[in-house]
Amino acid sequence: MATFRARPLVVETSQQLPDPCAHCDARPFSVCSAIEDRDLQRLASLAHPFAVEAGRSFIEEGDPAESFFNVTSGTAKLFKMLPDGRRQITGFAGMGHFLGLAVSSTYAFGAEAVEPMRICRFSRPKLRAMLEDFPALERRLLEAASNELVAAQEQMLLLGRKTARERLATFLLARADGQTLSPVGCAHVSRASIVRLPMTRTDIADYLGLTIETVSRTLTRLRGERLIDVPSPAEIVLRDMAALDSLASGLN
Repeated sequence: MATFRARPLVVETSQQLPDPCAHCDARPFSVCSAIEDRDLQRLASLAHPFAVEAGRSFIEEGDPAESFFNVTSGTAKLFKMLPDGRRQITGFAGMGHFLGLAVSSTYAFGAEAVEPMRICRFSRPKLRAMLEDFPALERRLLEAASNELVAAQEQMLLLGRKTARERLATFLLARADGQTLSPVGCAHVSRASIVRLPMTRTDIADYLGLTIETVSRTLTRLRGERLIDVPSPAEIVLRDMAALDSLASGLN
């Protein structure tokens, strides 16, 4: 039986600001910050902004890797498909994430919006041609690729060695730190932090290699220990960052 593959539902923007890159809220957090203000028009000429509705995909695993994608708002879940049709979430991408950096000729993962998103698409050949004139941008892209490798290593550690409590604490701290997953080291943040969780509990469980029941039970336990508050399903308040950091590090 053939497997149905949802196609992206996107809305191309036909009218842009005179200098859209200069007005982009994601620029300070993305690789585009390597381009000086005077050269933003050239970058803007290569960008194709579009919108993606929640629940729609914009990268299909196995499709020709013809474009790079820069997330300017919203959150996407990244996933791999198993031969039997099951899906494993491998990460989440938010504002400033640059997707499609793998050298392979096809995309090694799929990407689906978990909330309404805005994305800039760049043609691979055109952007590569631009790198010859802007070595700073090439360095930022290499840094982004290196960060992806670190995230993959952290994900292996997360799934292979950490307990459910340690996994969830690591995930919450990473969200507070504005990253999908980063090496633990957030104890420098002393005040309470509000973490947005636009993804479902099922998505979180899939990403952490847990059941949804375990995720819910662990959140309840962390709340009972006064490490977090859960004012709504889409929001968690981290009340004790230092204690969560110790927990994520396996020290508690």
